[in-house]
Amino acid sequence: MAEVQYDPLRILITGASCGLGFHLARDYAANGHDVMATGTRRIADDRMHFEQPGIAYVRADQSEPQRACAQIAEALNRLGWDALDLVVLNAGMGWAGDPVEEPAETISKQVAVNLTATVAITHMLAPPLFATKGKLALVGSTASTKGNPTFATYAASKAAIDAFARALREEWKGKAEVIMLHPGPIRTDMHEKAGLKLGGVRKLFMKPQRAARAIERAIRKGDTRRSITRNYGWRSAFSKAREGEL
Repeated sequence: MAEVQYDPLRILITGASCGLGFHLARDYAANGHDVMATGTRRIADDRMHFEQPGIAYVRADQSEPQRACAQIAEALNRLGWDALDLVVLNAGMGWAGDPVEEPAETISKQVAVNLTATVAITHMLAPPLFATKGKLALVGSTASTKGNPTFATYAASKAAIDAFARALREEWKGKAEVIMLHPGPIRTDMHEKAGLKLGGVRKLFMKPQRAARAIERAIRKGDTRRSITRNYGWRSAFSKAREGEL
């Protein structure tokens, strides 16, 4: 059950058309906050898609960072938002397989979506965040902190975000909070989109609703850096899934 909060905030969440971001947007809106959600999907009706009022959706594909920044800036202006209380930069993509077989085009796209766009959007949103001394939450991955042989470029791009967060935390002292969150595997369609057939191992992953609540708690507490994991032996099972044993 969503926790009741009483002070409405202006919140921007990227990668929110599905998965973790979708549930974060729904939870915050259900608590009475105003949410702007971004994603790559074309959505005709915001309220019907999210099944929750209070969410404004803008299509912004982070594989084109400059264009995504322009689309988000335009949407903020359209809503009349000159200040933000919370920004959750969650959008990401991956490619699964032997790193030596990964196409250069896919490497470039992952870096654009996961890193370049995240940095560019962060810079663009600094003024509205500084206006409220708000919070910036960057969503990384335990793949970057513990290693994963299947998602090498993805892990590298998320590790770079972690380094970016550490630098930004020093630069933004007294202006806005910077929070780095590293979720473990979540039961979304990201792995299948990346080309990994999970089979039974999918049951060991965190449900996106549960992961969203854990992230919301970490943000509320102001944790500087937090791993969001479910300790159910998923790492060994993940390896088996990669080898087709599950």
